[in-house]
Amino acid sequence: MKHDETHRYMSECAAEAARVARGVPAADLDKPTHCADWDLRAMVNHWVLYTSHGLEHRALRKQLPEELLTRDFTADPLWAQAYAARLDRAVDAWADPAVWEGEVDLGGGTLPAADLAAMIVKETAVHGWDVAVSTGQAFHVSDGAARLVLDVVERHGDLYRRYDGFAAPVPCPPDAPPFERALAASGRDPRPQV
Repeated sequence: MKHDETHRYMSECAAEAARVARGVPAADLDKPTHCADWDLRAMVNHWVLYTSHGLEHRALRKQLPEELLTRDFTADPLWAQAYAARLDRAVDAWADPAVWEGEVDLGGGTLPAADLAAMIVKETAVHGWDVAVSTGQAFHVSDGAARLVLDVVERHGDLYRRYDGFAAPVPCPPDAPPFERALAASGRDPRPQV
């Protein structure tokens, strides 16, 4: 996939993530989610860290500062607005075609920049769906973005499972929409009863 196409899906998923974030009730942050080990606050903090700060830092070829790794972003009552602004900055950082060249140092290995960008688009959409489902919302993606997410899940599923990022795949009809197939392949029930 060409970088300008991935960038378009990055922008699309970031806008949808910002919309979902604005719909998260503060009163729900300590409630459990369908991810057994995470309450909503932990899920949101992971989502914010890696899909906005992480996305921007990777474009700039910088490591995430230790302080960000432990920050409770939700402690700020305006966290959703701050997240939306940081997402915009991150997407803008990837607008430069030169950012898509070469490798990105992950602090224990490298990945081609284009692969890493696609993986963060997947994180934005899949964790955006996690947050949406946990708060009675939906996460909408175009067919193109859904196909990108599905491709990342299928190509890197074993890697994510090795680090407990994905559970075992959930059965899903082969003719289901691509985003549902991506969710199922990542170990999520695409039609959960929350």
